[in-house]
Amino acid sequence: MLVLAVAAPPARAGEGLVPITIVGDAIPESLTGAPGDAARGRAIVVDRTRGLCLLCHTGPFPEERFQGNLAPDLADVGGRLSSGQLRLRLVDGRALNPETIMPPYYSLTGLTRVGRAWQGRPILSAAEIEDIVAFLATLRGAGPEESR
Repeated sequence: MLVLAVAAPPARAGEGLVPITIVGDAIPESLTGAPGDAARGRAIVVDRTRGLCLLCHTGPFPEERFQGNLAPDLADVGGRLSSGQLRLRLVDGRALNPETIMPPYYSLTGLTRVGRAWQGRPILSAAEIEDIVAFLATLRGAGPEESR
């Protein structure tokens, strides 16, 4: 089993990213030490100005038009992946696939052409990552009713 400890550089002066430990294909421990809020996570997933998830993914969100088809369908993602596996994909999927087009939402390493507003800080906070993990873990089954 592969165990890799990563300490990310600071997000802003005086504020650092939470150190993460990758075990195999997952980050088993919460970034905040507490479970996220699934309702807040759903709001981030469908918000086209925050996570931009639906730019590439489709899922059980019938109210959302123009969902993407470049990445896996989010329906039943909670049945396919553990919370730790979801967390690693959100934090930095490049750990699993260096060629992924999914952005590293909680990493500052190896980035190029970063917009001024995002320099020195992650796209999402540790709490937002945990909220999304909590929501995605609820997506079990193929129907839209699972996402409510």
